[in-house]
Amino acid sequence: MNNDKLKPILEALFAAADRPLSVNQISDLFGGDIDQPSKDDIRKAIDEIGGQYQDSGMELKQVASGFRFQVKPAYESWVSRLWDQKPPHYSRAMLETLALIAYRQPITRGEIEDIRGVSVSTNMIKTLLEREWVKPLGHKDVPGRPTLYGTTRSFLDYFNIKSLNELPALSEISELDRYTPEFTFVEKSETEIPLPLAE
Repeated sequence: MNNDKLKPILEALFAAADRPLSVNQISDLFGGDIDQPSKDDIRKAIDEIGGQYQDSGMELKQVASGFRFQVKPAYESWVSRLWDQKPPHYSRAMLETLALIAYRQPITRGEIEDIRGVSVSTNMIKTLLEREWVKPLGHKDVPGRPTLYGTTRSFLDYFNIKSLNELPALSEISELDRYTPEFTFVEKSETEIPLPLAE
C-alpha cells in the first residue's frame, strides 16, 4: 500500500479510536488485506502525519500504549469549555502516594507509610488500582510478604508520557518541599522496572 493511501487511513483510525493505537495493533487491522502495509511503512506514515500537524491545534502524540490524536496543551483552556464537568481533583495524599510509587517502584505500602510518616488508607490504594494507574508487581521477600506496587501503561498514558524517564526530575518538584518540608523523595532506585513502549 502506498503512503498516500495509508496516511488518510491511519488518520481516520487515530480520530476514531478511543485509546492509543500501537504499530502492532494497526498492523493487525490490515490483516488479510492484499495490500497490507509493513510495520516500517506504518511507522513512516505515522512520522509524516505527525509532521503535518505541527502547525495545527492537534498533535499526534506517542504515549506508552501507542499513538493518539490529542489537543495541544496551548489550546486546552478553550477546549475545556465544551464540557460543564470540571476536571477531577486528587487529594494531596493520593498524589504523594502515586509519586512515591512512580519514583521508587517497586515499593510496598509499608515503605510508602515510612516515607510519608502517615498511614496509607486501603481506599487510596484501591482507587489507584481501580484507575489502573498502579498494579501489584509481586511480593517482597520479607516476613508477611507485602505486595510490591508499580505504575502501569495507563498511568503513563493518563499523564501523557511515553516512559518513566519522562517524569520530571525530582529537583523540579519543588512545591512538595515547600508544602511539606519533611517530605522528600530520593532518586529513582536501581530496582525500578521500566515499562517498554508498545510496538
